[in-house]
Amino acid sequence: MKELSLHILDLVENALRAGARRITISLLEDSARDLLEMVVEDDGRGMDEKTRQQAVDPFFSTKGKKVGLGLPLIAQLSKQCGGNLEITSEEGKGTRVKATFRRSHIDVPPLGDLAETLFVLLASHPEVEFIFSHEVNGRRFSFRSSEVFRALGIENPGGNPVLLSALRDWIAYHENTLREGQTNEDYKP
Repeated sequence: MKELSLHILDLVENALRAGARRITISLLEDSARDLLEMVVEDDGRGMDEKTRQQAVDPFFSTKGKKVGLGLPLIAQLSKQCGGNLEITSEEGKGTRVKATFRRSHIDVPPLGDLAETLFVLLASHPEVEFIFSHEVNGRRFSFRSSEVFRALGIENPGGNPVLLSALRDWIAYHENTLREGQTNEDYKP
């Protein structure tokens, strides 16, 4: 995958298949520590220890396929970029996947269109509580999907394209200002 946002999408899809009703996505970029950290945590079914250990094997899949490449690819990428992949999971309680990278490493892919990825997740899974946080060198953008929907008056995200467009624009605005070194918590869609 050419963008980290696509890895996030893959990890979230795994969580959704595991029955998650709450998914936390956290990104941390710290230039001083040369660190990029990506965490996806859910309250889904979780995994037993044997499954957790096999999760990074490309020839292991719980989806009835012969291969499962999402976790093996992010594990390889993080290692290749001077980082690590940690998976913690407990049956019945959920899973936490944490990938770290040396932020300055030449092979770290760009984040990609994170706003579009988040928008797609929010619009297509309104029943799931998404908690998002992105911190860049001490500046932070975060939200809870239920609070955003309530503030926008969205009961059915698929039912109002104007509000959905505002949601996409709101996320993109905050991600752009965060990347540019600014913060503006007063912007409302």
